[in-house]
Amino acid sequence: MPKLGYSCRNHCPYCLHSKHVDKNPGDRAENCHGDLEPVSLEIDGKKGYVIVFKCKKCGAVRKNKAAKDDNMDLIIDLSSKQV
Repeated sequence: MPKLGYSCRNHCPYCLHSKHVDKNPGDRAENCHGDLEPVSLEIDGKKGYVIVFKCKKCGAVRKNKAAKDDNMDLIIDLSSKQV
């Protein structure tokens, strides 16, 4: 079973959406500021569940590990979708 212990996230734990503000994690250098919509899920042997986001404004694709208190119903729903 994939890990769910990650506590540093860039997305809402309830709806899983995020805001496109970083070019590199934590730098806040992105000018887009669009809505990063969760579009699919990857399962990584070391990282666990990885949520794939696509920006509604510019189309950029970003990824972030799921956290243990994220909405598991939405994560399960994402597992059946592909980008």
